[in-house]
Amino acid sequence: MKNKTVLVTGASRGIGKEIGILFAQKNMNVIFNYCYNKEKATQIVDNLNNNGARAVALKADVSQKSEVEKMIKKANNIFGEIDILINNAGISQQKLFTDISENDWNRMFDINIKGIYNCTQAVLPAMIRKQSGKIINISSIWGLVGASCEVHYSASKAAVIGLTKALAKELGPSKIQVNCVAPGVIETQMLDNLSPDDIKNLKYETPLGIIGKPSDIANTVYFLASDLADFITGQVISPNGGFVI
Repeated sequence: MKNKTVLVTGASRGIGKEIGILFAQKNMNVIFNYCYNKEKATQIVDNLNNNGARAVALKADVSQKSEVEKMIKKANNIFGEIDILINNAGISQQKLFTDISENDWNRMFDINIKGIYNCTQAVLPAMIRKQSGKIINISSIWGLVGASCEVHYSASKAAVIGLTKALAKELGPSKIQVNCVAPGVIETQMLDNLSPDDIKNLKYETPLGIIGKPSDIANTVYFLASDLADFITGQVISPNGGFVI
């Protein structure tokens, strides 16, 4: 997989950061997309490039089609066309369903679903022309089973799964694979609002007795992007320690 070009959205922190670093370490050209955290994204890229990698940080709000198109144009000028797209950018929010505002609902779907639509549409023409490409969408276990007080988040992540399965069927004849990773409970900033007791209970409810790490998800994504997964498409893989079976 040498010299392939990878776009990772939402890559300035957490799972996206870990995915981008792993792909850069595997000798690929990596675009670290960010929306707000320019300093963090730039620091990651500088550290990688100082160690012989080929990475760049590019800003775009994935919910804005014009910004995504500008980002893809810049990426193409730097590294060439995108071979692998990792749709990782996403937001979450905990609220009672009756307290979810229309703005809350729209923003959740703008980032978590429309962002995938925008980025995928932007890279697909080149993939279809080359009859080659891999698209990996990041969902969540709550997209599989739903989470109380996270209805809009769960609904958006379930939509990611439906999009993945449908698009895999549509793009199969073009030799493009579309898969989905649905992480379980992972050590990221999304857990910051949980108490120590909450974390303890989550570990207890996980058969393996541990909380996952961003690297667990990055390794799964890398497998799906590798030649080892060339016969896999339209699938949902959920690294969750047995939390959801």
